[in-house]
Amino acid sequence: MRTSRRTPRVVVTAGPTREAIDDVRFLSNASTGRMGIEIARDLARRGASVVLVLGPTTESPPTGLETHRVTSTREMLAVTRRAARGADLVVFAAAPADWRPASRVRGKIAKRRVPGPRTLRLVETPDVAATLGRRKGARVHVGFALEVANALENAREKMARKSFDAVVLNGPRNVGPGGGAVWWIEGAARPVRIDRGGKRATAKAVAARSWALLELRRRAR
Repeated sequence: MRTSRRTPRVVVTAGPTREAIDDVRFLSNASTGRMGIEIARDLARRGASVVLVLGPTTESPPTGLETHRVTSTREMLAVTRRAARGADLVVFAAAPADWRPASRVRGKIAKRRVPGPRTLRLVETPDVAATLGRRKGARVHVGFALEVANALENAREKMARKSFDAVVLNGPRNVGPGGGAVWWIEGAARPVRIDRGGKRATAKAVAARSWALLELRRRAR
C-alpha cells in the first residue's frame, strides 16, 4: 500500500524592490511581479503549499495564498530566507534592485539652486538567490536571468554561480507586459523556448517545468 507524501512546500519571489534615497525617492525597476504571481498561482493549483514574497506592485496576489509584502532587497532576503526553511522548491522570479544608496536621507533632499550635477554613492545590495543557494540543501532552486549580450553564456554562468537547478532566460522586452523570447535552461541540456501564448502561458510553462523538477527530486529521495 502506497503511503501519502506531505504537501510540497514552495516559495516564490516576485516583483521589484525599492531602495530609498530619501523619504520620497527611491531606486527601482519596471518589474510588475505578474510572472511570479502567475507562477505561484499555478503551483498552488498543482497542490503545493505556496508562500509568495512580493515586492511593491499594483498587481494583486492570488486569493488565499500566504503573501508577504516587502519593499527593499534586504527585506526580501530576510523574508525569503525564513520562508525557505523546510521548503522543497524556491522560484526566484523577483527582480531585486542590485544597488542601493550608501546612505538614506531623512525627509526630502532639496533641489539645489546652484546648477550642476549631484553625486549619489551606491553600494551593492545582497544577492537573494545566491545567498540562499549557499545553503540550498535538498531544495530545488529555479532562477531567472535577464540578459542582453552573451545571453546563453551569462545565463549558464549565473545558474552555476547561484546553484540553480534551472534558469529562465529572458530579455528587456519581457519587462512589463512582456513579448520577448523566454528560454528554459536545465543543467547542460539544450535550451527550450517556452514563451508561446503570452506571459500567463509562459508562467504556467515555468511552473510545470519547476514542478517536474521537484517531482524528480522527491522520487529520488
